[in-house]
Amino acid sequence: MKKLKSLMLSAGMVATCLGVVSCEKTKTTEDGTEYTYINEGTEKPENGQFVIYEFTAKNSKDSVFISSLENGAPAYMMHNDSIKRYDTTKVRPGIDEIFSQLKKGDSIQFTAEASKIFGEMNTPPFLTPEEKVTLNIGVTDILNEEDMQDFMTKVQEKQQAKMAKEAETQLATDIKMIQDYMAEKNINATKTESGLFYVLEEEGNGEPVEEGNTVKVHYTGYVLDGTIFDTSKEDIAKENDIFIEDRDYEPFEVMVGKGRVIPGWDEGLQLLKGGSKAKLLIPSTLAYGPRQAGEVISPNSILVFDVEVLDVQK
Repeated sequence: MKKLKSLMLSAGMVATCLGVVSCEKTKTTEDGTEYTYINEGTEKPENGQFVIYEFTAKNSKDSVFISSLENGAPAYMMHNDSIKRYDTTKVRPGIDEIFSQLKKGDSIQFTAEASKIFGEMNTPPFLTPEEKVTLNIGVTDILNEEDMQDFMTKVQEKQQAKMAKEAETQLATDIKMIQDYMAEKNINATKTESGLFYVLEEEGNGEPVEEGNTVKVHYTGYVLDGTIFDTSKEDIAKENDIFIEDRDYEPFEVMVGKGRVIPGWDEGLQLLKGGSKAKLLIPSTLAYGPRQAGEVISPNSILVFDVEVLDVQK
């Protein structure tokens, strides 16, 4: 979905229809694509100005699969008035023609095959090429380059605030799930300020791990239902049917505290010494967050790692 969002925002694919119906007028592009004005604006963009719009896209079952309103980030495109005709041999001439004529205040809706909107090669995998997709566009503003920079700064600040709030809510959920898991498994762990839980199962007598140190670690990672998704130990991989024939099973080497691993690892390893064995219970906000990370790690997955620090290089 992330790739699709990027495609839509950069190419100016679609946008959301805003407001109530005040007038309806249907037009047809040169390639035969029909689109309906629910509201028609009057302010046309000048060459080089940015057209700001909201959008939604619905599949054939009338289900929204992407929306700028839900994402909290309006889409935009730079207007180019030098193109007056549209080559019907290109991938999406009708769609490009529609977007080139957008004006401030326009609310437009149209339905077309997914392949016509995205192109045969870029049709999202959850849509069939012939599936009908309904797009709604609502143009909210037209900005020059200087105003566009201010606009983007505000959008980014809003996005960051939204993500921080969502992460705070998710962390509270994760902590409760980890505590329930600990009670079920009779685990007594220490919680850090960030929400990481750790159990020092065997304290080493080596050097303490500090930021910038390079460590060698044996590990096994699994989700709360016990499914192992990765390990540095060959015997565990074979026992759990995740053995990869051409992989070298050996301790993992990493420089700690430099963002080269998930935050839960960067923090958790610095709680240990050389020779230590520990269990790290990592909330999703310190792992992969809302991203899918392989077949086992679904969005907002809490991860558990059994780790052993074999060597610490200062």
